[in-house]
Order: sequence, then structure tokens, then C-alpha cells
Amino acid sequence: MGMFVYVAVAFGTQLIVTAPASVVPVFDFTNCYAAPPIAQPCERVAYRVGTLNAAVNVWCGLLLLAIAAWLVWELWNAVPPKPITDDFLKLLDDSFARDWRKPTTWSWMRAVWAYGFTLVGATAAACIGLMISAAIASYSPAKTPTAHVETSQRFRVTQSR
Repeated sequence: MGMFVYVAVAFGTQLIVTAPASVVPVFDFTNCYAAPPIAQPCERVAYRVGTLNAAVNVWCGLLLLAIAAWLVWELWNAVPPKPITDDFLKLLDDSFARDWRKPTTWSWMRAVWAYGFTLVGATAAACIGLMISAAIASYSPAKTPTAHVETSQRFRVTQSR
């Protein structure tokens, strides 16, 4: 589950961050080099392409972040506390119940069970991603050597007779 959360957050943020790169301005220089008089300043951007692609990328990124938040919420709900069956313990729970404003009264075991394994999975996914990235970065195909030609030329002053 942690790997799913990590992948959803990683791809979601990647889609949102790279969305502006999808917008490409198309330039038109025909009016800039016309015969005078030219209206200044010369507007060079004819139109922009890819704004819908950027909007879809942002939308998909937000959906992936929402899915990650939903998965985290489902993890929290998957580990509910056991119901109290004893009458005396119910009375104690009603009298001294947890106050969610004080972290010392929170159910930390529930949080450990809900998010402990998720954190391990997310860390494993991040480590695997970094190892794959390092392996791809270290592999570089053999480049063709560039030719290096040494040239020299000498100029001498000669006397003409």
C-alpha cells in the first residue's frame, strides 16, 4: 500500500510540475521586419499551443494526489480500535475518553499499525526508484570519438628585391 501511495504522490506531483512545459508559444516574425512604419513593440507571439494538454496534466496530477489521500484515509479506517465490551471499561472510556486536541491521548498504536507498513513500502519504492535512476544515469553508451586535428601555419616576413 505504501508503494501505491508513493507512486501516486510521485507521478501526481511530476504531472503538476511539468504541466507548464506543455505550453509552447508559436512566434511570428513577419510583421517585425516589414517596411517602416512598424507598430512598436512588435508582437512576436502568434498563439500558444498545448494549454489543454497542460490543463489535463494538472487535472490528472490532482486526481493522483486525491487517490493518495484517499488511500491514506482508508489505511486509517482499516485499523479501528477494538470495541469495548466490558461495562466498567465502557464507563471509564466515557468518563476519560481521548481528547484529540492533546497528542498524549491519541491512539499511537493505531497510527503505528496504519502507517508503519505504509512508510516501509513508500521508503522501499523510493529506494528502488533511486537505484533505477542511478543505474540509468551511470550507463552511458559509447560515444564516437571526436576528431582532433592539429594544424599550424607560419608566417614569415620576406624581403622583396
